[in-house]
Amino acid sequence: LVVGGGVFLLGLAGLVYRLNFMQSFAFGSLISAVDPVATLAIFQALDVDPVLNMLVFGESILNDAVAIVLTTTIIESGGPDMEDVGFLSQMMGGITRFFGVFFGSAAIGTLVAMTSSLVLKHIDLYTNPSLEFALMLCFIYTPYALAEGVHLSGIMAILFCGVVMSHYTHYNLSPVTQITMQQTMRTLAFVCETSIFIYLGLGIFSFPHRVELSLVVWSLVLILLGRALNIFPLSLLCNKFRSHQITKRMMVIMWFSGLRGAIAYALSLHLEFDEETRTVLVTTTLIVVLFTTIVLGGGTMPLMKYLESKGSSKNRRRRKKDITLSKTCEFGSAIDSEHLSELTEEELEQSFAEGRTHLQGFMYWDYKFFRPFFVRKFSQQELKDGKSHVAKLTDKWFQDIQSSPLISDLSDMDIDLNIDQD
Repeated sequence: LVVGGGVFLLGLAGLVYRLNFMQSFAFGSLISAVDPVATLAIFQALDVDPVLNMLVFGESILNDAVAIVLTTTIIESGGPDMEDVGFLSQMMGGITRFFGVFFGSAAIGTLVAMTSSLVLKHIDLYTNPSLEFALMLCFIYTPYALAEGVHLSGIMAILFCGVVMSHYTHYNLSPVTQITMQQTMRTLAFVCETSIFIYLGLGIFSFPHRVELSLVVWSLVLILLGRALNIFPLSLLCNKFRSHQITKRMMVIMWFSGLRGAIAYALSLHLEFDEETRTVLVTTTLIVVLFTTIVLGGGTMPLMKYLESKGSSKNRRRRKKDITLSKTCEFGSAIDSEHLSELTEEELEQSFAEGRTHLQGFMYWDYKFFRPFFVRKFSQQELKDGKSHVAKLTDKWFQDIQSSPLISDLSDMDIDLNIDQD
């Protein structure tokens, strides 16, 4: 709203390149897709508050899907078949279409994920990881196909399907399938991520550009202003209902972490406007992506160090960890670090039984009703079998490595070196 409305009004005033109402809000919606990979990488290196890590991570995974749906909805609302419709009717139709796509896609993804959880709970594929893995691949593609088939958002459906699957279906899989599924999806995500950024780099030299400096500068100002108007008021509102408060320092870091990435650039390439307007918007988006990634991403660590020196967390224990600007790696690390901010399932069950943990809201209903319904209870024998299966795979890998000629040569070399030293 801030970027789209600001660009439209500034265009009417003659301060920036003039865009019509639909073009302005299409640009505003696509440029709202954030990609805070640099921020998440620094979070992992500095061992920040896990709640801050999960807030930025949770916003980013939902933000991309919402930006895609919103951009598509705005473009469809301004299509040729809507030219004879009044402005108010167009706006109401666009809003209705957006919420219909959002909630419809979310419902499809959630239902498919719940179905997969029940299927894997009641059908014993524990001893057949290959079939279990193949069935999971079918369940993963199903929400995308269903959503696209009924003209909804396949990306939004997959997002909610993945969230629900990670909460329920994941625990019904055998240990081998859990590991295989995670590593396969992370590998595919890494390949897709790399391809997108290669395409982003090629776009600098492969497409014609038209730089409108005033539009670029005002877009950056409106982006920072719009993010501030979202982060600070919503954080204060959330603090009314949170036990773990979002501090002012966390708000500033969340505001500063609004990097734009490849999703915004990919959406700009699919704009179906006249050639001149499309070239201007693609160039502006590309400059905004590069500026936020280099300047804001590069300035995140100095900002965090400055805020830590002013805050009370300067004595916080840190881990030494390398920083990698891989969205897949950092998002995976964010998922793996959930245990830092929440009790494990065993600790939760024990503390709840002893009355030390008082769950409220969804947590209570999830623990008492949803998880017992969707997640199977493994017997002690099944747990032992799973553990022994993984141990056998590890032993086989160790034996293969030990029998390698290279390892034998290295061992002999080490022995010779030790003899010479003696």
